[in-house]
Amino acid sequence: MNDVVLTVDDLHLRRGPRAVLAGVSLSVARGELVAIMGPSGSGKTTVLRAIAGLEPYERGHVAVTGRVGMVFQFHYLFEHLTAMQNICLAPVHAHGLSPDDARRRAHELLSAFGVDHRAEALPRQLSGGEAQRVAIARALAVDPPVLLMDEPTASLDPARRSELGELLQGLLQQNRALLMATHDEDFARTWATRVLRMENGVLR
Repeated sequence: MNDVVLTVDDLHLRRGPRAVLAGVSLSVARGELVAIMGPSGSGKTTVLRAIAGLEPYERGHVAVTGRVGMVFQFHYLFEHLTAMQNICLAPVHAHGLSPDDARRRAHELLSAFGVDHRAEALPRQLSGGEAQRVAIARALAVDPPVLLMDEPTASLDPARRSELGELLQGLLQQNRALLMATHDEDFARTWATRVLRMENGVLR
């Protein structure tokens, strides 16, 4: 596959006697939106967390070209920070970007996602769709080539799902690689370039 930016090879992870991941392998290239589908408890979210370095695995290998951004199912925006402050946090404090440059980048992302007018709103003042866009903007603030998304449509109505699909297509056109875990069969069938099925910690 050309321009692969994420490779996962033979990941294994156990919790007690249960194998959560039992030899997961996959690759994602720039311009791909790959959906992992499967029942609750099948290991979908765990794969994303392992790739992002949030879940230690016992065996296997993850290779990423550049950084990884992750959008969690429940957004996890910092409730005491505005949308703008949420987006600027990592670029300034983790990556050493100047506050002015971070704000400039944040405004560009918020504007591109149609929520620049909500820059000074707190998370509790945002609708579900607005919070999702802010969370995606936050994940993209350090310009990662790979974006991971956990159940991105869970809090969205049908109209917002379509808007999200269009937004993700725009990210693919920017040459990013997207990997999402989802239960949403219709969304995956409409927008994903590839669908993988997961069951009992194995991709089939």
